[in-house]
Amino acid sequence: QVQLVESGGGLVQAGGSLRLSCAASGRTFGKYAMGWFRQAPGKDRDFVAVINWSGSRTIYADSVKGRFTISRDNAKNTVYLEMNNLKPEDTAVYYCAASNGFVKYTSAYDYWGQGTQVTVSS
Repeated sequence: QVQLVESGGGLVQAGGSLRLSCAASGRTFGKYAMGWFRQAPGKDRDFVAVINWSGSRTIYADSVKGRFTISRDNAKNTVYLEMNNLKPEDTAVYYCAASNGFVKYTSAYDYWGQGTQVTVSS
C-alpha cells in the first residue's frame, strides 16, 4: 500500500511558477507510475501528467505541455510537478496518484493524495 502527501500549492500571479511535491510512504514506490491530476470547482478531475516507474517516460495533457514538467526521485520516494507560466485556468486542487499502469485514466489509479490547492490570480 502507498500513502501520498502533496505539498507546495499556494497563490501565485499569472505567469508565475510553483513546484508541487508528492511524498510517498512504502517500500514499493519505485514500482508505480505516478500521475498528477487536477480538479477545479464544479468540474471533473482531469489528467495533467504521468511519469513511468523509472522516470524515462512522461505524458502531458495538451493544456500544460511545454509549461509543466513531471519528475521523480525514487531514492526520496517523491514525485514533483514543476509548473511555469501559470494561467488563471490552472487554478484547481492538484492530486498525485499511483498506478500499476503508465496511463492517463483516473480509474487506473489505486492510491491518491489529499490534494493541494493552486490558485492563479490574473
